[in-house]
Amino acid sequence: MEYWLSFNNGAEKLQLPVPPAEFELSQGNVNTVVNICNIGEVNLIGKSKLATITIGSFFPAQEYSFCQYTGFPSPYECVNMIENWRKSSRPIRLVITETPINLACAIESFNYKEQDGTGDVYFTLELKEYRFLNIQQTSAQQKGYSVPAMTREVTKSIPNTYTVKSGDTLWVIAKKLTGNGANYKVILSKNNIKDPNKIYPGQKLVI
Repeated sequence: MEYWLSFNNGAEKLQLPVPPAEFELSQGNVNTVVNICNIGEVNLIGKSKLATITIGSFFPAQEYSFCQYTGFPSPYECVNMIENWRKSSRPIRLVITETPINLACAIESFNYKEQDGTGDVYFTLELKEYRFLNIQQTSAQQKGYSVPAMTREVTKSIPNTYTVKSGDTLWVIAKKLTGNGANYKVILSKNNIKDPNKIYPGQKLVI
């Protein structure tokens, strides 16, 4: 069984020279208990919590017979590698061979110490599962418009054309359709309008 830590899609890798004696992976669900009149408590089963795992071992200062391979980095080279990963604010990946564990993880804590005068560095690494978010573009973004940083109408669709009504201005139209009045400049460009004040009721605009 081998323990591998990697960073930046495998650009940097570290196999632990001395594998931990044990590991425990903690998983669960975010369940909610509610009290319903005439029924009592009901358990509403939620989605999965982020898995957590803590591993501990040591980085050897010499090539002991029980090390899994030779030519491994020095203890503080290993420490510095993990510290750099932690400070990057980016996830790492933990793979434990001969098990199903292949997790993108955030480093929650990394503690290390020397304790017996050998130069070996003992460590404890606490990891929590990291989930990558796939954020889809809104209709406004796909059409080249900027959207406000805080908006609730993220699924609002943008029409391809708009017919100018009495009292409309390009700023009002942009605000109404895209959520951001500053996008009137995009409408200007799409319709080859020179003067933003010269629009008229009934005029059809490309949005």
